[in-house]
Amino acid sequence: MPLKKKSIKAKKKKSMVDNRKFKIGKPILEVKNISLSFGGVKAITNISFNVLKHEIRAIIGPNGAGKSSMLNCINGIYKPQEGKVILNGEEIKPITPNIMSQKGISRTFQNLALFKRMSVLDNILVGRKLHTKSNFFEVAFQFPRALKEEKFNREKCEEIIKFLEIENIKNTEVGKLPYGLQKKVELGRALATEAPILLLDEPMAGMNVEEKRDMCRFILKVNDELGTTIVLIEHDMGVVMDISDRVVVLDYGKIIGDDIPDVVRADQKVIDAYLGVAHG
Repeated sequence: MPLKKKSIKAKKKKSMVDNRKFKIGKPILEVKNISLSFGGVKAITNISFNVLKHEIRAIIGPNGAGKSSMLNCINGIYKPQEGKVILNGEEIKPITPNIMSQKGISRTFQNLALFKRMSVLDNILVGRKLHTKSNFFEVAFQFPRALKEEKFNREKCEEIIKFLEIENIKNTEVGKLPYGLQKKVELGRALATEAPILLLDEPMAGMNVEEKRDMCRFILKVNDELGTTIVLIEHDMGVVMDISDRVVVLDYGKIIGDDIPDVVRADQKVIDAYLGVAHG
């Protein structure tokens, strides 16, 4: 059965009320009645769900179900024709990537968006842009504020590099690294923003079993130790069922399931969507 757990064996949190450092709280992010069309083709139809503070919230579904489109609506890459995004109780208008980043939502992408000829450290430093107040003139002439900011930002990035256990490659060009490590660097750049919410679009796509296990460990570490709220798209059902607190299931741009992993895994509508069962 496609929804059966695979052999990743991530260290799953015991429950939504376990002994994690940061307890799951009230809704921090809500999408209400989001609909998105491209021409006459409906990608998303009247989708509503929420994300609780400090949880790992997974979005799953077959190819073409509207998962990435949903993330693109949340962080402003796509502008939905209907619906709204509510962050910390406030409706965000307009929804743009820059505004959502300023509000505290960071994003990784299905396809890597790293600077391949830059070092690991310099790529992660890019994530500190929002925290840099010095202007071009101050940076060019090395004014005290610019030098202080640069020192502080580098220290922050060094902390992230240590957290992700990649000290040995911090000065390596990203383009020379294997795919799994590049994915970890992209996670590091997202962490450098210090955003309380991370949107992860297939962070384990293209990885082997060992790389997936490693990435699972760090996603849990980010959630458990930093208290970061995570919204995750992932195709590997073993991963999703092991590390998620709640799962929302999309099919043809509509929600067909929304519950804790054990309930979703047993839902016949979800099983049918993954098996491709046709109903007369």
